[in-house]
Amino acid sequence: QVQLVESGGGSGQSGGSLRLSCVALGYTSSLYFMGWVRQAPGKEREGLASIDLYGRTKYADSAKERFTISQDNAKNTVYLQMNNVNLDDTAMYYCAATWYSTDVANRRGPVATDFRYWGQGTQVTVSA
Repeated sequence: QVQLVESGGGSGQSGGSLRLSCVALGYTSSLYFMGWVRQAPGKEREGLASIDLYGRTKYADSAKERFTISQDNAKNTVYLQMNNVNLDDTAMYYCAATWYSTDVANRRGPVATDFRYWGQGTQVTVSA
């Protein structure tokens, strides 16, 4: 089994930065893609960013200019650096992961429903 544990959420001010971390535990050798998904109140889950085993990244248009996904394979950890946050970034942020598939590899951007494993989520609240 795979367990994903997020940390780093919390409160921030508009225009500031936040960094989320996610460590993967358990049978991590099966994982090929890791990513970040968020869900704001009353909205569907939105794939933000993904990174594959070789460090290749994909972003949603909403994340492309301000968010950066990275990983430390030695630590089985993936990060999401969020810069210039705004009120619309208030949401629950989930770390997610899945194994390799051609469909996922060929996607233009991250899709929330592609991920097989999910963390418990970490809340990010941005204030003015």
